[in-house]
Amino acid sequence: MRKWPCLAGCVVTGASRGIGRGIALQLSEAGATVYITGRQESTLKKTAEEVKDRGGDCVPVICDSTKDKDVEDLFERIKQEQNGRLDILVNNAYAGVQAIFENMGKKFWETEPSVWDSVNNTGLRGHYIFSVYASRLMVAQGQGLIVTISSFGGLYYLFSVPYGVGKAACDRLAADMGHELKSRGVASVSLWPGAVQTELVTQLVLEKESPEGVNSKFKSAFADGETTEMSGKCIVNLAKDKNLMSLTGKVLMTCDLARRYGIQDIDGRGVVDYTSLKFLLSQAPYVSWLSAVVPSFIRVPRFMLSMAYSRF
Repeated sequence: MRKWPCLAGCVVTGASRGIGRGIALQLSEAGATVYITGRQESTLKKTAEEVKDRGGDCVPVICDSTKDKDVEDLFERIKQEQNGRLDILVNNAYAGVQAIFENMGKKFWETEPSVWDSVNNTGLRGHYIFSVYASRLMVAQGQGLIVTISSFGGLYYLFSVPYGVGKAACDRLAADMGHELKSRGVASVSLWPGAVQTELVTQLVLEKESPEGVNSKFKSAFADGETTEMSGKCIVNLAKDKNLMSLTGKVLMTCDLARRYGIQDIDGRGVVDYTSLKFLLSQAPYVSWLSAVVPSFIRVPRFMLSMAYSRF
């Protein structure tokens, strides 16, 4: 992979495992100095060692996304060590996976109200706090990229009420930050990975015969899911895009970016295109047989996806 001689500091939150770890590995391979955050020193060090084994430069920082002082101290450190320069922030930290799977199949009134905090304190409020401090550095230098990891749950019901509200808010956060940052040369996007084979998903879904509240299609989607590094490959190519500012404020899918940049997952597999008519038909009851005769290149326009789940 071509190195970025001009790339300096990047921050990836929640990078001790999962998608954050995969993003950190790909950014470091592209030549970035990557500051990775997390709450557990042992898992952070493990990611840092993996980055260095690949020849990358990694700075592990114990940082709780729910503690404002931790975040402020991190950016003060970056300001000193990188001479005030920050190229990329990836808002990825998320503490709600365990709570989501523990409450699968339950309605919101059947769960404890604290589930909201488990899902959205780190994975929404924390994203905003990180973005505030990152934007101060990026606006001062006149360039930068903020990527907020979200999901299809921002468009339609998925998992639970707290999950969907949080992801819809992440999409709006990215869009509105993009609106205010555009004139300063800083891009902000929301990235939707597909189903991703993270360590927790493997443990809670794939390695169990019949996980409670998980149907066979859901389990199958993760069995065919993306590796944790696919999102990182997309972000690397996105950051190099000369037309990056034309994408600011938008929701981007890994399948779209894979097609845009002609990239595959690290294991050589293509990325599932969740907007293809073939895929959508395969998931629909009664008409799934039609997917066998529909060409894979036919895709549903984005406005139709939005209209299908419109609340107006």
